[in-house]
Order: sequence, then structure tokens, then C-alpha cells
Amino acid sequence: MQAMNSSVALDKKDSVGVPLQKKKGLFYYLKFDYMLYLMLLVPVAYIVTFKYAPMYGIQIAFKDYNIFQGVSMSPWNNFETFKQIFSSPQFFQVVRNTLMLNGLDLLVGFPAPIILAILINELAWNKFKKASQTILYLPHFLSWVIIGGIVAQLLSPTGMLNSLISHMGGQPIPFLTNKYAWVATYCLVGVWQNAGWGTILYLAAMTGIDKQLYEAADADGAGRFRKIWHITLPGIRPTIVILLILQLGNIMAINFDRPFNIQNNLVMDFGDVISTYVYRVGIQSANFSVGAAVGLFQSVICLIFLVTSNFLTRRLGEDGIW
Repeated sequence: MQAMNSSVALDKKDSVGVPLQKKKGLFYYLKFDYMLYLMLLVPVAYIVTFKYAPMYGIQIAFKDYNIFQGVSMSPWNNFETFKQIFSSPQFFQVVRNTLMLNGLDLLVGFPAPIILAILINELAWNKFKKASQTILYLPHFLSWVIIGGIVAQLLSPTGMLNSLISHMGGQPIPFLTNKYAWVATYCLVGVWQNAGWGTILYLAAMTGIDKQLYEAADADGAGRFRKIWHITLPGIRPTIVILLILQLGNIMAINFDRPFNIQNNLVMDFGDVISTYVYRVGIQSANFSVGAAVGLFQSVICLIFLVTSNFLTRRLGEDGIW
């Protein structure tokens, strides 16, 4: 049957007599790959239901939303919600804090899994290598509520670390009460939680590098650092570029759990970000229009960053996301 289809598909020839592949229609792919399309229906239904259908509620950002009138019956307000948030100094403070914390995460947290993956890849003892990977993955499975508790127990003014420093005759360090020290704590805790999990993609990319390149480098007398620089890093460069684009696309989006569970009133100058602002103003104050407007603004900025970074990447000769 397959041979018959091949003969039908190759019945046309070009000007020099080379058989041409016949263009197959939609029904051909639906017939022969129907199981794959059926499997695809599940994630498509999930995305449509939980990602696209809720976008109906975006319109409350442009309305004086009344919970009793509903989304469709609430009156339009001629962008009054956006005028309100853009005239608020607090809004620009949370935008600044979000950009600052995400920028530091990009600066400190993005290279961490790359370095960690290279170090793991260079380990020769497989049992130690697997044990290291398992230990490094574990923090990713802890919720930020638990991590917040661990941070408070370890780094608070009366925590274990400051008690140890005081016992040794030193001065306690205000990890969670000084806003500058809090920013450093926030970044390092994020690296601890995410770096191990982030190595998965880089380690997978390293397995695709041709081993003959390393053998040729060994024959040429290349050292370990030279092989990393000239073989490993170029081999995972496409993965690095794609993940960098995705992270730039999320430069304005920030997780709610992480700042909320680590912040306190003493560090709100730096700890109040867009997600906590939306929670406080939009949900706790029942001002849903403001919450939707801030969320829409955040999404638009993220989309601009994503498209721009992908465009610049392609202009620099790399493969972008699309």
C-alpha cells in the first residue's frame, strides 16, 4: 500500500526527468496521522479553555466593573482605569521594582544553570553525577510558602545564621530587614530554587553534541577549559538563545509567591512588585478593573519585549523562536 502511494506521489517529473513529490492534502495527513491529531486535541482544548476563554474578562479593564451587573453589562469608562493607574506614583514604583528584580534575576540567575550544567557534564564519576543532579533538582519541588519559612528561620534577625554570627562575635546581618540586603537575598534564594532545575535543558542539549569533536580536541591536545569554550558552549548556544528570549519576554512578569512570601513591611520600597500590587489593589480592595488594567499593561510590555528580542536575535544571525 505504501509502495503504491509512493508510485502515485512520484508520477510527475521536472524538466530534467527527476520525479517530483506530489503535494499531499489535509485529508492525507488527517488519515495517516489521526492518532497524533487526536492527542493534540487535549492540549489545544486546555489552552482554549484556560488561556483564551478567560481573555473575555479583559474588557473589565475598560469598564467600571460592577460585580452585580457582570462583565457585559458594566458601563465603559473611556480609559479612566488606565488614567488612574498611570497617574499613581505607586504604580511606577512597582514597575521599577519588577524590572529591577527581574533584571537582577536575568543577570545572576540566567548564567547559573549554564555554569552548573557544564560542571555536572564535566563530572566523570556517574554515581556522583546523578546524585548531584538529584540534590540540585530538589529545591524546585518546594513551594515558596515552605521556602519563605526556611528563609525566615535561617536569615531573620533572630534566625540560625545571625545567631551563629553573634555567637562568634560578629554583627548580625539584616538579610530581611535592610532593603538592599533583601534584594541580594531575593536573588540568591531564586538561584538556589531554580538553578538545578534549569540545568535539565542544557544537559539535554549537551548530549546532542558530537562526541567525535571532543575526541578530535583530545587528539589536538586541547585542555578541559578549551573544549568547554570551543565545543560545549557553541553546542548549546541555540538553547541559550531561545531561553534568553523567553526570559526577556517575561521581564515584566513576576511570580507572586516568591516576593510575597519573602517580603515584609520594612522592605516594601523594593519588595512591592506588580503581582503583589495587583493582589493588594485589585483583589483585596475589590478594584477588579485596576487589577485587569495592570495585568493587561504587563502582558503588552512582555509581548513587546518578546517580539523585539526575537527580532534582534534573528538579525544577529541566530535562530529565534519563530
